[in-house]
Amino acid sequence: MYSLLPSFVLGFHGCERSVAENILSGSSTHLRSSQNEYDWLGHGIYFWENSPARALEYARQRILRTGRAGVRKETAVIGAVIDLGYCLNLLDAKYTRVVREGYEALQDWLRQINKPMPENRLPADSGEHLLRNLDCDVINMVHLAREQRSLPRFDSVRGAFIEGKPIYDGGGFFEKTHIQICVRNTVKIKGYFRPIPDVGR
Repeated sequence: MYSLLPSFVLGFHGCERSVAENILSGSSTHLRSSQNEYDWLGHGIYFWENSPARALEYARQRILRTGRAGVRKETAVIGAVIDLGYCLNLLDAKYTRVVREGYEALQDWLRQINKPMPENRLPADSGEHLLRNLDCDVINMVHLAREQRSLPRFDSVRGAFIEGKPIYDGGGFFEKTHIQICVRNTVKIKGYFRPIPDVGR
């Protein structure tokens, strides 16, 4: 019963400005679901929980990483009011077992079709596992296994990630630590909004 999270959360998505404006003007209904093989929390629409600054930083880095910086694409952040609903909340210890079972199911299936397990990989320009092919397939397998067993589907996935360099020498706090949300059921996105610029710093 504790899988139903009762309150709304604010999520922020960094993207090209044209994408944000299409959503805010009503030209598009929803952001596009990510279907990359390396998505950290499986397939769905991604948000940074309560962090518009991190969302904007990500959008800028993504444009540089994909070689589109010379095209002069403008970046923007769009906010969303999200009801996490029935959530695969990876901050809750009870889901450790669920994810482990997803890993074992993936392992068994790939063994049957004689394919190797995917791996989380480090891009050439990073010392961190930013390409999480294994994690993506495990989470997707969790959803598939529930669907095959006629169990309730998760509306969203929520996870915390320690990322970046320590803020200071010897410390346990890191520059890019964040909570990420992956929304699978778009009904749970109650609305989009234009964030107010943070001028209080």
